Amino acid sequence: MSNATYELKAEARDRVGKGSSRELRRNGLIPAVIYGDKQAPISIALSTNEVTKRIHAGGFMTTVATIDVNGQKISVLPKDYQLDPVRDFTMHVDFLRVSADSRVTVEVPVHFINEDKSAIKTGGVLNIVRHEVELVCPANDIPEFLTADLEGLQFGDSIHISNIKLPKGVEPTIDRDFTIASIVAPVAEEAAAGEGEASE
Repeated sequence: MSNATYELKAEARDRVGKGSSRELRRNGLIPAVIYGDKQAPISIALSTNEVTKRIHAGGFMTTVATIDVNGQKISVLPKDYQLDPVRDFTMHVDFLRVSADSRVTVEVPVHFINEDKSAIKTGGVLNIVRHEVELVCPANDIPEFLTADLEGLQFGDSIHISNIKLPKGVEPTIDRDFTIASIVAPVAEEAAAGEGEASE
């Protein structure tokens, strides 16, 4: 179910701060931090190319990785990363330490299927309320995506989190039955039909 794990080689950093971060980046490395699991944070440096490749491959934030820090292997989940807004390369990554029994909070994308078997085929518009859903999952079993099946949905129908089959041990962070998406009638028709009526 979850993405294949991968390993990144890293070196521990003694010097931290703006100057050393700039020096790292000049040498093709990016600063990163591993924290959590009631242990002291570790500052590390990773290959910019390797990390950027992983981010562009997709599923970066939902895949547990192993980081080899000078021979010590640590299981982590990326929690945050910063991209340079101008040059689109990775500036910094935060990793959370995880173990087999860790539960983590992640944003998982929603994929929609069977659009052609719903009112979208006759001109309906899919109004997506949530492109991603925040879930609490076992660290070693994070779903790559959730599947929302639109088959049979008509104008005005909605798909809620309760309509999506979640893997065992996975639950949304919001405890009400929230809407993922709805199918709405094309706007032009609505405007013509709804003249004089107060819209919602």
